[in-house]
Amino acid sequence: MTDSLMAGPETHVPTPRRRRRHAQWNGLLFVLPALLLVTVFFIVPLGMAAWMSLHKWPLMGIPRWVGFDNYERLLSDKSFWSSLWFTIEYTVVITIGLLGVAMALALIVQGQGKAIAIYRSIYFLPVVTGFASAALLWSWLSNVDTGLFSPLAQDIGLTEGRVNILASFTPAFWSVIAMVIWKMAGFYMVILMSGLQAIPTDYIEAARIDGAKWSQRFRFIIMPLIRKPFALALILCISGSMLAFDQFYIILSGGPRNSTITAVYKIFNESFISFRLGYGAALSMVLLLILLVLSVIQLAFLSDRGAKK
Repeated sequence: MTDSLMAGPETHVPTPRRRRRHAQWNGLLFVLPALLLVTVFFIVPLGMAAWMSLHKWPLMGIPRWVGFDNYERLLSDKSFWSSLWFTIEYTVVITIGLLGVAMALALIVQGQGKAIAIYRSIYFLPVVTGFASAALLWSWLSNVDTGLFSPLAQDIGLTEGRVNILASFTPAFWSVIAMVIWKMAGFYMVILMSGLQAIPTDYIEAARIDGAKWSQRFRFIIMPLIRKPFALALILCISGSMLAFDQFYIILSGGPRNSTITAVYKIFNESFISFRLGYGAALSMVLLLILLVLSVIQLAFLSDRGAKK
């Protein structure tokens, strides 16, 4: 028999290039729903905000092109820079306090056992409460007439009478700090706990046998090995703090004497109280740029390459 008769039916074997292209199309189909959501709910609104920032955009009426006038105006807007500086101060304080408490809780609950599981649930429980609900609860607790904090401070002898802790800046500011730590510490606890549980116990035991103190084990073993979870927690904490609004709006309404107006609060006032939507959009774009710069700096310092330097 000839070779042509012995040969079977012709089969088409896909080339590596064709297989790679097929895999790429399959991957695109899988991410297409998420890509559509990001486009509709992030990219399109971002583009609209950038376009609005170049206009004088009243709530009612026809928008008018003003170019970069809104950005030139914010350079001399003292109230915006004051709100931005207060936001930075709040971010520094809350980041240190929140991650410090979260790390302490993560070290406490990283073990096993029924009691540990109960503690984890208790610490994480405030996280499931909405920020607005938590702020409303804290506002009621801080009320000088019907709340709990002021009568409690009087009963245990901290104050001679009922004191309105929301009437002056310092106690009002630290009251909000306490609320945010109570509300969010459990969330960052879970992130840091995942990093702690990934550390091999052999490393800790070897260091303990060699005589390393707890502070040395924490500094030279635990922190380097949880660098990535800590970086994630740090970026989320700073980004969320820079966008703080609910707690200061609901609990303090910007008071006392407009001393607790954050950058987002300022944007809210310009856009939905004064109805200067174009100027509010320009402030939003500046705040977005600041967040991008902060995120890039954090990623550069906390990356593996930055850590080696």
